[in-house]
Amino acid sequence: MKLDELKPATKKTARTRVGRGMGSGLGKTSTRGQKGQKSRSGGGVRRGFEGGQTPLYRRLPKRGFNNKRFANNYTEVTLKMLNLATTTDVDAESLIKDNIISKANDGIVIIATGKLEKKLNVKAKRFTAKAKEQIEALGGKTEVI
Repeated sequence: MKLDELKPATKKTARTRVGRGMGSGLGKTSTRGQKGQKSRSGGGVRRGFEGGQTPLYRRLPKRGFNNKRFANNYTEVTLKMLNLATTTDVDAESLIKDNIISKANDGIVIIATGKLEKKLNVKAKRFTAKAKEQIEALGGKTEVI
């Protein structure tokens, strides 16, 4: 026997069925105790409830800044995706036309994931340093719009 041949032991005991009469030993209160919120049907407390004490998520101070209202939502385009472009002049409209992206949002950002295989002239809102380097290494041009 090897370590990779080990399998978890099969469950031998059947699931405990409660509330099936006094003779089972698990009748009447069905392991729920006597009275109280947890003994009632549908009873229990919500996640994070600490019995009326101010919960941890409210005791801890808020940190950071969330700029949802004015944040830019860029569409990320990888170099691997640029290989699928049909034209040599690539911008947001041509990528949408080629069904590479569905929408441009606040602009597109070119990131260096994968390997570019052809010379392209790319217009985008932003480029990562490596992506710009790879595009220009093949003789292509990068233009920030």
